[in-house]
Amino acid sequence: MIMSRIEAPRDEVTGNLVDRLLVGLPADAVLTDPDVTVSYANDMASFCPAGTPAVVVLPRTVEQVQHVMRTATELRVPVVPQGARTGLSGGANATDDCIVLSLTKMDRVLEINPVDRIAVVEPGVVNATLARAVGEHGLYYPPDPSSWEMCTIGGNIGTASGGLCCVKYGVTAEYVLGLDVVLADGRLMSTGRRTAKGVAGYDLTRLFVGSEGSLGIVVRAVLALRPRPPQQLVLAAEFESAAAACDAVCRIMAGGHVPSLLELMDRTTVKAVNDLARMGLPETTEALLLAAFDTPDPAADLAAVGALCEEAGATQVVPADDAAESELLLRARRSSLVALEAVKGTTMIDDVCVPRSRLGDMIEGVERVAEKHRLTIGVVAHAGDGNTHPTVCFDAQDPDECRRARESFDEIMALGLELGGTITGEHGVGVLKKEWLARELGPVGVEMQRGVKQVFDPLGILNPGKLF
Repeated sequence: MIMSRIEAPRDEVTGNLVDRLLVGLPADAVLTDPDVTVSYANDMASFCPAGTPAVVVLPRTVEQVQHVMRTATELRVPVVPQGARTGLSGGANATDDCIVLSLTKMDRVLEINPVDRIAVVEPGVVNATLARAVGEHGLYYPPDPSSWEMCTIGGNIGTASGGLCCVKYGVTAEYVLGLDVVLADGRLMSTGRRTAKGVAGYDLTRLFVGSEGSLGIVVRAVLALRPRPPQQLVLAAEFESAAAACDAVCRIMAGGHVPSLLELMDRTTVKAVNDLARMGLPETTEALLLAAFDTPDPAADLAAVGALCEEAGATQVVPADDAAESELLLRARRSSLVALEAVKGTTMIDDVCVPRSRLGDMIEGVERVAEKHRLTIGVVAHAGDGNTHPTVCFDAQDPDECRRARESFDEIMALGLELGGTITGEHGVGVLKKEWLARELGPVGVEMQRGVKQVFDPLGILNPGKLF
């Protein structure tokens, strides 16, 4: 329905598109070499089709973004916004003859205000760069996706990304106070605030967070900061079953503990990490639980959580004594996705979030799916959130394995919904989960969301084909 509104013939669109763009952009910001533009065609997701862009634009100013959108509106050309393309749902994939609008050159930290505890940034700022910059002021920007050394704040906002610390600190949406957004027709709109409180009008800021570039182009963000917490200490607990590890998670959360990190790796993931990194994790480990605290007395908190893990059946509990030992314990978790990719060469990473109380059911269900389809599927989870990442390992050169991988992925999505969960906790919908979004929202929900899209993008030129 949206794509049908883009009706200008291909020759008419491409004939003067570049010339029109160059009126308001420097020559080095407009890329047309097909060997170069093809490298901007897709993000890191598997099984997501990507088209061939007509041109790639790398603006450096708000005014240049406005010029791109005015031109796109006049010529009825689709625009696909991009950050670092580390996404896992195809949300940044190009469509045929589109303008790829890469915002990576808009990478300035414009302000850090310790009194108001805010940072003002452009969308191309890398997450880790911001974290280090605010750290110099004794401040902390909590959202930390696993790709934080590469992913951009604009991309984090577009997908409402999370990370390892969400169990205590929450996701990106909770730190976005205000936005400057270029709309589809080139107008500039500001939403939200710089103040600690504010409830004037509809919360349009939250509407843009997670919208995957389908409503407007974020060109500036006001982000909330926190005081930098103490250095966290980590505990590792080994279990003879995933069910026991999930029981420990429930005991920890029911006990009122607030860990800064609570991560789980199943036996498949532990084995993959051992095979790749030779970390010496016991081969009998069926599940490994990592817990961390950044409280004033983390050792006491770890001791309390360690006791709960033992009550749940942990065979070994190893608390770290210092930051170096903590980092060593976390290395296995950080290596997990790379290790699983090494199993078969290609992975399809799911992102299903279930209630914490159903985490054990989710992991057991994934094991059944893996057995049914004769595939290796490892599960890593932000256990404190119930956010699981079942990772399907397969040979991309084997058509039958590819088919089974896709079928297993869909069955895992269905399982998550059956358990009262959601199809995505932090990766977004993109192309990969369009069908499943409709199932989760229902027909009335989809109708309302399409109505919102119509208000902001009546021509349907912003990231068409995504979400719906």
